[in-house]
Amino acid sequence: MKATGFLLAMLLMLGQVTWSQTAPTKASPDSSRCGQTQAEHRQELMEMHQEEIKAMKADMEKLKSGLAQMKANTLTIRDQNELDRWRNNVDMWEIMLGHMDRMLKQLEN
Repeated sequence: MKATGFLLAMLLMLGQVTWSQTAPTKASPDSSRCGQTQAEHRQELMEMHQEEIKAMKADMEKLKSGLAQMKANTLTIRDQNELDRWRNNVDMWEIMLGHMDRMLKQLEN
């Protein structure tokens, strides 16, 4: 249950990052002040985008560390049913981290 909630939270975070990448509006040709404001806004959005990418990279490293811990824990489990549950969780997290890694690479380009 906790893993499902965490997955949902991560997907919402990824959606928010992609949503924040909206295209800037066109500047009206007769107003240089408006164009400058839009250029500043565009720069601010780019900086925010870079900050989000850095935060996502840090989160990914934490998640990868947690996954490595989960894998190590499977070596100590003797009950077959419990071991199967842990392996399923590890498999799910590997898929999720792979997906998040691909999304992050797309955001960086």
